[in-house]
Amino acid sequence: MDTTLMDTPAGLPLVTISVPVLNEADNLDALYARLRQLGETMADRCHLEFLFTDNHSTDATWEKLTSLARDDSRVRAIRFSKNVGFQRSILANYMHARGDAVMQIDADLQDPPELLERFFQLWREGYHVVYGVREKRPEGWLINSFRKFGYWAIDKLSEHKIPRDAGDFRLVDRKVITALQQYRSSNPYLRGLIAGMGFKQTGVPYGRAARVAGSSKFGMAQLVKLGFAGVFNHSVLPLRLATYGGLFLLGLTAIGAIYYVFLRAFHPELPRGLASIHILVLFGIGFQSLLLGILGEYLLRIYLIVRAEPVAIAEETLNLGSAEIKL
Repeated sequence: MDTTLMDTPAGLPLVTISVPVLNEADNLDALYARLRQLGETMADRCHLEFLFTDNHSTDATWEKLTSLARDDSRVRAIRFSKNVGFQRSILANYMHARGDAVMQIDADLQDPPELLERFFQLWREGYHVVYGVREKRPEGWLINSFRKFGYWAIDKLSEHKIPRDAGDFRLVDRKVITALQQYRSSNPYLRGLIAGMGFKQTGVPYGRAARVAGSSKFGMAQLVKLGFAGVFNHSVLPLRLATYGGLFLLGLTAIGAIYYVFLRAFHPELPRGLASIHILVLFGIGFQSLLLGILGEYLLRIYLIVRAEPVAIAEETLNLGSAEIKL
């Protein structure tokens, strides 16, 4: 049966549920059932649309989305020509959301869609960004500790405060989406971008559940890569390391030179050593290599922005007109 936006009372705000997917065929039925139930629960408060971005899945994800879109016109989807990464997938979703507000959620149902009711209430109270704060996660001690350290480090190094223990499970106002589309970044760190915009924001604590089915596509390597994106996209402290490090070494060299002059003056018989020189030379080379690597990270980001690649390339779409595609 076709379900359209006209099935709900007129004059209500439209909320887009944004869902990036990659090989999530086993989760889509359970996810859609809960989204549909959520739409019925909130029918007197808002319209819902469900916007999926498929990161070129290799399982039956696209076929299932095609079936859902055929039966429910609220289901809209874009299939990318290749995997562009999680953050760019979310950004592409934001670019095509039609809602007055957009709620980002993962397809694995670790974040409860039903929390939209609380997010929606806070949005109506005037908050432009409402994000979920993970009080507990169904993961081991090691990975949890690693995540907490990463959140702490990114927050401390960033030029603006970034919420800790908060991922991409959030609801944002249309004003935030409009502002976000003005940014140019080849490797966006959206939670940092949104946190730094200065809109009225608040967090809602919740407990994260285990995956309904399938396995996570976001392993340790992806976490580290995302962490580096958070640091290099939202902090100039690594660049200032060159200045601070240079001043420190200059001061250390001056102290060492003075010490050497006095030592030679009182002990002229001391032999000349090579080991200390070798250590200093190797240290200098290593330190300069580190600084060059940091500069390279920033130059790479500038190069990718100048190259102006599209966020993603659409291979197929469902319930989207060709005029709406703006990747």
